[in-house]
Amino acid sequence: MADSTPLLSQPNSAESQNTTPPLEKHHPSLDSTIERCIGVFGWAQFFQTLLVSLAWLFDAQQTFISVFTDAYPTWHCTNHQHGCNSVSNICYLPKNSWAWDWPSYTSIISEWKLECSSSIITGLPASSFFMGCLVGGFFLATLADSSLGRKNMIFLSCLTMSLSSLLTVFSTNIWVYSALRLVCGFGRATIGTSALVLTAELVGKRWRGQVGVIGFFCFTIGFLSLPAIAYLNRGSSWRSLYLWTSIPGIFYSMLVHFFVRESPRWLFVRGRKEEAVATLKSIATPSHSSCLTWSFSEVSFQEEIWNNGNVFSTIKMLVQKRWAFRRLLPVLVIGFGSGMVYYGMPLGLGNLSFNLYLSVTLNALAEIPSSLITMLLIGKLNRKFSVLAFTTLSGIFSIMCALKGEVWTRLQIGLELVSFFSACTAFDILLIFTIELFPTCVRNSATSLVRQAIVFGGVFGPMLVAAERRDGISSYGVFGLVIGCCGLFAVCLPETRGRALCDTMDEEEHKEKANCNDEGDVLA
Repeated sequence: MADSTPLLSQPNSAESQNTTPPLEKHHPSLDSTIERCIGVFGWAQFFQTLLVSLAWLFDAQQTFISVFTDAYPTWHCTNHQHGCNSVSNICYLPKNSWAWDWPSYTSIISEWKLECSSSIITGLPASSFFMGCLVGGFFLATLADSSLGRKNMIFLSCLTMSLSSLLTVFSTNIWVYSALRLVCGFGRATIGTSALVLTAELVGKRWRGQVGVIGFFCFTIGFLSLPAIAYLNRGSSWRSLYLWTSIPGIFYSMLVHFFVRESPRWLFVRGRKEEAVATLKSIATPSHSSCLTWSFSEVSFQEEIWNNGNVFSTIKMLVQKRWAFRRLLPVLVIGFGSGMVYYGMPLGLGNLSFNLYLSVTLNALAEIPSSLITMLLIGKLNRKFSVLAFTTLSGIFSIMCALKGEVWTRLQIGLELVSFFSACTAFDILLIFTIELFPTCVRNSATSLVRQAIVFGGVFGPMLVAAERRDGISSYGVFGLVIGCCGLFAVCLPETRGRALCDTMDEEEHKEKANCNDEGDVLA
């Protein structure tokens, strides 16, 4: 409960002398001063957190919309003169011996006659989306740390994603459609990262994990809305799904532009002190807003001198600092494994012997207990052990999904849900873990790189799913092996539960050395 009150009183008070770290004996740090002002969670912070977190809703819709628009439609035999039956391969049947159950415009597969195309062609739109995410993440990730900031990055990303999604309605073939999905993925690349980082930087450390989970809930709502929208539009053109999801996203982008506040931490790191103080005044509770002016006049803070205008300078910082690279590499590997399961499993639901609408709904619902567990227990969970445990659990149950036999087929959807739930929880904890591992000057870039690793894992999902449909390769077996092996890298990371956020690389490096010295003293 100590975090619900300001962390630092007057610098000369006895309490500050007993509790302030050595670097803050004479002047409070940026972190402790911000904690003093926004450590209490007020209504203004709640409104900002909720508004920013809604970006995840539209992110989820565009991420999983291809589950329905690119679905392989069901069909039936129109006559049995050529040996047509329910297990026949329609590619070897005369066209007049079978027909689609729904009009051809309900899926891109039937509209553009792709039923006999290779898995590379049918999986191209979904893979193009994830490739766009990778490219966008590489080129846009550092802009949120360098020139644009968190708020403008969310605004531009949401607008680009929604406009390209709207243009997808006018696609005339698989190639135009895939190109627009690539642009959509490019715009979508940094939405979740910027939203997660911004919400974490708008509140005190006591609420950091909880507000991060609000974004995960919004993502779940967006995911859950898709089967509902698709079911209401069953029998209609696949284009209607893009209309229903893109237009609200454009309106939301306008709300972000006019009502969302920029991160005070980022503003201060960029030397925009007056804007930072104004932002803090607008979101701080009335009892704390009066202390802002004099608090920041005495703050001790060294601006990050490496951030010299080169948008890739933050990535350079992460690679050149050994302690940062030792953290970055394991979280990237874990992200890759988690992403392959997280994005691949929903795309593979059409290969299971289960109703597509119901199975997608159940997968979306599985994210709710995952987010609840993360929200309620994040303050108590050991980050390193939790990531290791949930990735291992997901791997085991995913491999069990691949087992053959009548009994395993009946249990398949249950095993898939447990695996997906575990991957969701590992995903949520990993993102919060990453925020705590890196300082403000590179936090958005590091988190975005992890998100790109997650997306890179997702790139292989559509192709594996299409290969299973065509060649019988077990995508779920591959998913399980990958996430299980990648999760083992969690043992290489330091624990971050309960520690304060740092703002510069030097500050984080000092804390790293101090922790190493403490561990050495304990071992001695």
